[in-house]
Amino acid sequence: MASQSAQSIHDFTVKDARGNDVDFSTYKGKVVLIVNVASKCGLTNSNYTELAQLYGKYKNQGFEILAFPCNQFGEEEPGTNEEILETACTRFKAEYPIFDKIDVNGDNAAPVYKFLKSSKGGLFGDSITWNFAKFLVDKDGHVVDCYAPTTSPLSIEKDIKKLLGVN
Repeated sequence: MASQSAQSIHDFTVKDARGNDVDFSTYKGKVVLIVNVASKCGLTNSNYTELAQLYGKYKNQGFEILAFPCNQFGEEEPGTNEEILETACTRFKAEYPIFDKIDVNGDNAAPVYKFLKSSKGGLFGDSITWNFAKFLVDKDGHVVDCYAPTTSPLSIEKDIKKLLGVN
């Protein structure tokens, strides 16, 4: 679906890292954190580690993380999807979905990222600034906040808990 006509992230279907179509309507009723990831970035260790901690803590309470590998920043995600999965799932114990490598900026930006940026562009304007930019999406598929690449995933735990309705 074109990002201009989308009403929520639930209107998109994207490819996962194994080439399967994933209909985002399956995330209706879940709080979602969407992150553009990279395996060779200075922010990789802390972000992947903290994302795994958040996911482990809240996955059974309606929380999902959707990771989108991107090689647009310093070419810090040069690998194939298989190599990316190996790094994310083996080295960092990522249990959440890893999607096909995409562009987040420019004419070839993935439609879901065009939607995310247009929904909550304040921080990023028309462009993501670096790896590990984060978009927090409510249970209805609407972007409620975005966080800079340097924002620690654990520092947004309070916002996640608020959307999940947990103490």
